[in-house]
Amino acid sequence: MPSYLERRQIRYPLYGLMAVTLVLIGFLSYYNWIIGAAGFILTGLLIYLIFQVNHIIRQETEEYISTLSYRVKKVGEEALMEMPIGIMLINDDYYIEWTNPFIAASFNEDSLVGKSLYDVADALIPLIKQEVETEIITLHDRKFRIIHKPEERLLYFFDVTEQAEIEKMYHDERTVISIIYLDNYEELTQGMDDQTKSSLNSLVTSILNKWATNNGVFLKRVSSERFIAVFSEHILQLLEKGKFTILDEVRETTSKQNVPLTLSIGVGTGYSSLPELGSQAQSSLDLALGRGGDQVAIKQPNGKVKFYGGKTNPVEKRTRVRARVISHALKELVIESDKVLIMGHKNPDMDAIGSSIGILKVAQMNKREGFIVYNKNEIDTGVQRLMDEIKENESLYSRFITPEQAYEIASDDTLLVVVDTHKPSLVIDERLLNRIENVIVIDHHRRGEEFIKNPLLVYMEPYASSTAELVTELLEYQPKNGKIQMLEATALLAGIIVDTKSFTLRTGARTFDAASYLRSYGADTVLVQKFLKEDINTYIKRAKIIENVYFYRDGIVISKGDDDVYCDQVLIAQAADTLLTMDGVSASFVISKRSEDTVGISARSLGEINVQVVMENLEGGGHLTNAATQMYDISTDEAEALLQNAIEDYLEGGQKE
Repeated sequence: MPSYLERRQIRYPLYGLMAVTLVLIGFLSYYNWIIGAAGFILTGLLIYLIFQVNHIIRQETEEYISTLSYRVKKVGEEALMEMPIGIMLINDDYYIEWTNPFIAASFNEDSLVGKSLYDVADALIPLIKQEVETEIITLHDRKFRIIHKPEERLLYFFDVTEQAEIEKMYHDERTVISIIYLDNYEELTQGMDDQTKSSLNSLVTSILNKWATNNGVFLKRVSSERFIAVFSEHILQLLEKGKFTILDEVRETTSKQNVPLTLSIGVGTGYSSLPELGSQAQSSLDLALGRGGDQVAIKQPNGKVKFYGGKTNPVEKRTRVRARVISHALKELVIESDKVLIMGHKNPDMDAIGSSIGILKVAQMNKREGFIVYNKNEIDTGVQRLMDEIKENESLYSRFITPEQAYEIASDDTLLVVVDTHKPSLVIDERLLNRIENVIVIDHHRRGEEFIKNPLLVYMEPYASSTAELVTELLEYQPKNGKIQMLEATALLAGIIVDTKSFTLRTGARTFDAASYLRSYGADTVLVQKFLKEDINTYIKRAKIIENVYFYRDGIVISKGDDDVYCDQVLIAQAADTLLTMDGVSASFVISKRSEDTVGISARSLGEINVQVVMENLEGGGHLTNAATQMYDISTDEAEALLQNAIEDYLEGGQKE
């Protein structure tokens, strides 16, 4: 260590002081040599003492540093060997070159040196290969946060087992709020006497209270048809594992009493704020009800939604009160607008075109201009025949415009009515949807997670056979300022016939009422059949797809077309419909190429299997008995494998979106 006297800050002033002292003593000696000699001796002694003290301090400092260095080195060695952090050095071949005792003890080994990671901790291999900097993994029933230093081939292991357990405990104990709604309580109890109604209330309350007690749920009835349930995340996980059997229990028990009551449950989870949980629970309930009820919807913080149940068809409402109320609200919104634009989904079918024509008539009945947005390049053969017939009616055909024309004429007071879909990604022109603020949604599909933002009015009835049926009911309550023309009534009837497969599927009493109303205005069933005719080549093409059919599971058939044969969605759907008529088939799935980069899947069932849930797992959707999806940049073989996985997930009970 350098001497203090060697430091410039001390050395120069000291040398200066010594020089000044010697000069002064020299002057003093000139006058009195005895005193001068004494001064020289005394000054020499002081200088000697200064250097001697500096030498002693230097020795003591060196000894202290030497001792401290030893202690630090010893502590470092002990820390390296004894601290509760694992350290592991590996080579390029994933063999362990050195570890500290902590990590060896964690692996229940005396020494890990020379062993391969493949043998002792193969979970570390992907982390090292991908050069992940940090990740938590489980090794020998302990959780470790691994910090990887690729350049040094060094791994640090921090035991976070207790921390993970505390985090899990925190998540398990978080509050969950749920709203339980009796779907058809009002309709069922409308004509009941007090005694029967009381008996039904007691039965349902008893079932729910027993379920709540058995599962540790706090349950409170807040109205005749609504309950509030409060429980923890851990209980929610158990209920999910059991697939919310309370749905089946209530449905089956009440069915035996000839009052088939069903539940819808909306669950709010993942938030610490109680108001947010309540809002999420109500939003989830709206989703469950929008999909037809008899199911559980769990909206997660990341925006994803899980669904359980939904295995039964939506129950048809007995009264038309809501249709009359919606019709009146629609009338007011139409009158307040300067014009009405109507838009369906991409590749519109008969239902989309027919219901669009119906809404156009609503606009005309209220003395407002109306236009139907469509893309003539995205219509199938049946719709093309309808459009050819419409071309003969100039006053009606002039109301059909392109998306570009619609965008040009749209104003701040324009009303946009979206029919036969509620998903922004499926409308003909999403740009037009974003351009217009005043939007109405009329649809008969089960509500999905994706939904048009902030609509003025929503009329979604999953029980309805078609959107054309809903629009027909709305027409009945509009001002009679113009008679429905034969072609308009026929288009609406065609939408109903196509979606019900000629009144064989999803057909209720109100479906026949709507058809009867349209027939009274001259709807031509023969003309509908003309629209629905197919040519011989299409029939042969469909037969070739059906030829490849096989039973995947009991009652479930899958048919797949060739990769080099392209079929439109209508043909694929018709093939699925045909398979459903075969003996022993309760659900059919047809896979075919629609274009070079698109594969279409159509799914049909008789109601025992919810094909909507299966298709939702493949980013599609639809109804319990009628659903479809499109997949991109994939072969039919790959689509078939994904479909089989989705069917397996459904059969195992995992239904989520």
